[in-house]
Amino acid sequence: ARAQPQKQQAPGGGAGAKSASAPVQGHGAGLDVPLLDASSGTEFIAVASGKGGVGKSTVTVNLAVALARKGKRVGIIDADIYGFSVPDMMGIEERPQVVNDRVIPIERFGVKVISMGFFVEDNSPIVWRGPMLGKMLRNFFQEIEWGTLDYLLLDLPPGTGDVALDVHQIIPQSKEIIVTTPHATAAFVAARAGAMAIKTEHEIIGVVENMSYFVSKSGDKEYVFGRGGGARLAETLHCDLLAQIPLGAPDNHVSEPDFSPSVYKADTETGIMYLELADSVISRVESR
Repeated sequence: ARAQPQKQQAPGGGAGAKSASAPVQGHGAGLDVPLLDASSGTEFIAVASGKGGVGKSTVTVNLAVALARKGKRVGIIDADIYGFSVPDMMGIEERPQVVNDRVIPIERFGVKVISMGFFVEDNSPIVWRGPMLGKMLRNFFQEIEWGTLDYLLLDLPPGTGDVALDVHQIIPQSKEIIVTTPHATAAFVAARAGAMAIKTEHEIIGVVENMSYFVSKSGDKEYVFGRGGGARLAETLHCDLLAQIPLGAPDNHVSEPDFSPSVYKADTETGIMYLELADSVISRVESR
């Protein structure tokens, strides 16, 4: 049977409604899910950016695959409810199945994936207000049979809105990676996402600078978006610059059995960079 999202109830009043003066809380706070317990051993990494178009989802997908290639048990929650893209980026065409009232995530390249994209038809838009997003995020934890995971990556929507707050409330132990381009404006805006992590007392593992340069046919590096944004952002957030990923796309062909539009092969130059990024993440997370 094809999985369907749990029917959402309209948010609002009732005896349990909070007053306008109540402390701000994420819509997903208070979940009792074994995966979220500290004893589960799962490391949660939220991948964030200040604005769209910097390649945050590309970084999330390729980091997850690289961690799986390192032998880790990995999952992705595509938490960008409005702008879901992970299934398409990974070349996933099937839908999750339901077994014993639990949704079984799709596994691709050794990574378990759940996304709002699995539950809409014909690329239909999601037209929800903020509280509905938090309820769906809750479902991604409560209704999914994740099994045992070493890492669960959350691909956050850009900015510092409801979903980012929900993630910080649901998973107080989560860590964060901030993605930017070298452009000064992108780095400036990304600093807000980092500031939110700091304000909510979430550790920032580091910064990934995406689209750092373009390698021309002559082999020269062309810095088409400028230089230095990632380093300046890392300095601002008092963390490390973990990687500088070049501008490009995987040389994958649709005829390949494991085709995906966005996952780099392990033996390519960029694929190796993502393996090195995975090593950096593992060393920082597992040494603590």
